[in-house]
Amino acid sequence: MGNKLVLIGWLMAVATLFAGCAADTYTVGDNLGWTIPPLGDVAYRTWAAKEDFDLGDNIIFRWSGTHDVVQVTKEGYDNCTATNTTALTPIQTTSPYTFTLNSTAPHYFICTIENHCRLGQKVTIQTEASAAAPVLKTGALSALLLALAAFISL
Repeated sequence: MGNKLVLIGWLMAVATLFAGCAADTYTVGDNLGWTIPPLGDVAYRTWAAKEDFDLGDNIIFRWSGTHDVVQVTKEGYDNCTATNTTALTPIQTTSPYTFTLNSTAPHYFICTIENHCRLGQKVTIQTEASAAAPVLKTGALSALLLALAAFISL
């Protein structure tokens, strides 16, 4: 029984380490995708507010038709411009485009096609600061529980 408890403790520690390293993937706008939203930028503000973004997470921009995406400064976001001084990444013209969140600073994205940005095709992604202790993500917790159940039944 003592060996089982040691192994259970070890499995929990390993699962916690993996959970802290696991990255999530989010599709901007969920089913709406990256497009001109019907009611302006409220769709993307609402979508981003309900998500919990962490460092290392992947943000996927998916679109059809004539759109693009570029990461810009706050000034570029507010003014819907991607000039040499406001664009932080090259303009991406191929869908899907995946961006990995690499800092806790806000990330601002816009579409540069005609007036798409002014019509609401822009989003701010706020990454959470790293927690002192890793948080178990759903997948890692499920794997841990399955491993424990299998081991206990031995």
